[in-house]
Formats: sequence, structure tokens, C-alpha cells
Amino acid sequence: MTNLHTDDVKQTRLDRMRFTKNTLSSRLVYLAILFDVLFFVSIYESDVGNWYYTALIGVSVVYNLVFMLVSFLASEGVKNYKVSYGYILLGLGAGQIVRVFILPMMAHAALTKRSDPVLKKVVEVPVMEGGQFTWVIICLVLSALCCFAAGIIAVVKSRRLHAYNASLALAK
Repeated sequence: MTNLHTDDVKQTRLDRMRFTKNTLSSRLVYLAILFDVLFFVSIYESDVGNWYYTALIGVSVVYNLVFMLVSFLASEGVKNYKVSYGYILLGLGAGQIVRVFILPMMAHAALTKRSDPVLKKVVEVPVMEGGQFTWVIICLVLSALCCFAAGIIAVVKSRRLHAYNASLALAK
């Protein structure tokens, strides 16, 4: 009798998916955007000389804007169980992981000259200190994890709903 009840619950959940939105995936994407914004703010509020005034930062700014736009578009797509947007989110998650090894690593390894008011001389300091480095890595990784989770959930739910709709069409 419990198997029958479990099957009814599964059937009801599948049937409900036809009338509800995939809000879990959508909200995870919003969270990924939030973590990307926190990364963005941490990097671009830094004032460590002119190390950040390079083409790499220009590319990073453009990528941040594209990431936010595409991920917001994907959040709307996964909300409506469109499987292709789930794959886009998996790609965006991979992009966030790749970003860990570009700007944060380079900035953490680089040194720049800065005037020290206490010593009253110019000293070499890291472009990105350890605390900021850890913070931006955490932001990028959490953003990637949210994209991966949203993408996987979207693909699974979209395929499940598509198969259920196909079985309903065959039953008619």
C-alpha cells in the first residue's frame, strides 16, 4: 500500500510541474548573480595603484556584464522548464571556475608600489591581499556552484516534465 501512495505522490508532483514554475533553479541563478556582484564590487573597489588599469580589467568588466545578462535570461528560461537554459547555466558555472585562475590569481601574485604614510616611503605591496583573495575566490566558487546546481536541477526537471507530457500525449 505504501508503494501505491508513493506512486500517487510522484504522479501528483509531476502533474503539478505542468502548472508551476521552476523557482528553485531560478532563485539559485539569482544567488549566482549576487555572488558575482560581490566579486565585482570587491575587485573594482580596490585602489592599489595602476595595476588594474589594463585590458584584462576591461575584458573582466565586459564578461561580468555578459554573465549577469545571460544568467538573468537563463533564470527566466529555467523557470519555464526550457532545458537549453540549464545547459547554458552549466557553461556559465564552468566560466566562473575558469575566472578563479585568471584575474584573482594574477592579482594575488603581483606586486605594486604604494606610498606608506607611516614609513614615509614607497613600498611594494601585493595587488590583492590574502583576505580579499580568499573572499573573491569564495564568491566565484559559490557563484559557479549555484549555476551548476540550477543547471542540473533545470535539466533534470525539464526532461522529467517533457517525458511526462509525452506520456500524456500518448495516453490520449
